[in-house]
Amino acid sequence: MSDDVPERPPARGLLDALSVRRNAKIGAAVGLLVAVSAYLFRVFEVIGPFPGTQEFFFFGPGVWFLLLAFVLATTSAMLVAAALTVVSIYRLAREL
Repeated sequence: MSDDVPERPPARGLLDALSVRRNAKIGAAVGLLVAVSAYLFRVFEVIGPFPGTQEFFFFGPGVWFLLLAFVLATTSAMLVAAALTVVSIYRLAREL
């Protein structure tokens, strides 16, 4: 029995054919845009009628909204990237 591991085909060609890098960049941009928009909307909605609440951003719910915005950004980015990759798979399958 041989201890040699068989060579795997390079995955780089598949990733390039499916435009995974481009899809990830677009997903990250969309996720960031959605998260920043949601964060600003939520924070300014909460503080809107109450002027002079600067501590809100550092010690109050603003920190929790920031963490939720991070979660929203990552999940939105992954969802958009996955959807774009599925579209790329569909187009490549139709060509072949």
